[in-house]
Amino acid sequence: MVFAVSAAWVLTGEFSSIGSAAKDQGEATATSPAAEIEATATLRTVGVTTPDFIQHNRIIRISGVTAPDKRSTLATRSAGILGELKVEKGDRVEAGDIILVLDGDERSAMVETGVALLEQRKREMKNAERLVESGILPSTQADNARSALASARSQLEAAQADFDRLTVVAPFSGVIDQVLVEEGAWMPSGEAVAVLLQLDPVVALGEVSERDIAHVQVGREADVRLISGDVVSGHVRHVSLEATSGTRTFPIEIAIPNPENLTPAGMTAEIMIKSEAVRAVKLPRSVVTLDAEGNLGLRILLADDTVGFVPIDLIDDSPEGLVLSGVPLDARIIVAGQDLVSDGEKVNAVPVEADMMPGSDALAAGLSQ
Repeated sequence: MVFAVSAAWVLTGEFSSIGSAAKDQGEATATSPAAEIEATATLRTVGVTTPDFIQHNRIIRISGVTAPDKRSTLATRSAGILGELKVEKGDRVEAGDIILVLDGDERSAMVETGVALLEQRKREMKNAERLVESGILPSTQADNARSALASARSQLEAAQADFDRLTVVAPFSGVIDQVLVEEGAWMPSGEAVAVLLQLDPVVALGEVSERDIAHVQVGREADVRLISGDVVSGHVRHVSLEATSGTRTFPIEIAIPNPENLTPAGMTAEIMIKSEAVRAVKLPRSVVTLDAEGNLGLRILLADDTVGFVPIDLIDDSPEGLVLSGVPLDARIIVAGQDLVSDGEKVNAVPVEADMMPGSDALAAGLSQ
């Protein structure tokens, strides 16, 4: 009886069906990890890093040139022979120092005559007032004496002014940069005799674009890199309120302390104006890329391991890399392979440490594994 029931069950095929199902399930279980490995292998591998945020001053970089704070071409105020030249090139002078004197004996004599005449008129005035008070002279005589005194004083002042025009003096403190005359030469009125420069402070002149003018204010700190490689510091002392019509740029001035006159005028310079501090990250230049519309930015890894793009603002360009703002706080930045992927693409992300940033052999080895 048992044998007959067993034979009937085998003939129904149920035994064969169960075995087949178990086999299919086993094959599915066995092939699932392989499928996953194959799917992962088809994803492009990129290197990602989580940046450290810093506070960094926005740097406005413009080309400029150094110039003296003041520059004056000194000239004669009267004609005559140059009798005494009191300065040489490179001499430091103070405001009011005598630069040269023209010969003028006759003018000196006129001053002396004016002084003597003034003293005489003063004595006459005193005598006239005394005699008028005594009733000896009418009051009109005192009036005449006063008029003569005023005339003598006026003549002396004119003679003194004419004599003073023989002398050329420094209008401000500075350095004699050029001497254009020699002693004994005839000097017509208005002849240039010397160039006086005031180089403390020395001034860096430049022009700021319309886009950056909002970040430049009087009093802002600025560094100036000279063509020699030296870097000097100063502050913004003037920002023009009117743009240059041809370039739409705004002239600015940077005042730089220069007590020893070590920074010359007329030198090519790069002006770096420090604006407000903003939250930023520092990354290698190679990390920055462009999107389909040509916008400058970074490719980032989204939460679902797909590629995204964020536009950035260039804050500074330092020797260690670019300083960028506009990066989200939770951003995972793609620092390797960013130019080989597109927005929305799913990728295989490999963490990149600081010592494995673009350009290092360690990063290349890590991504090739």
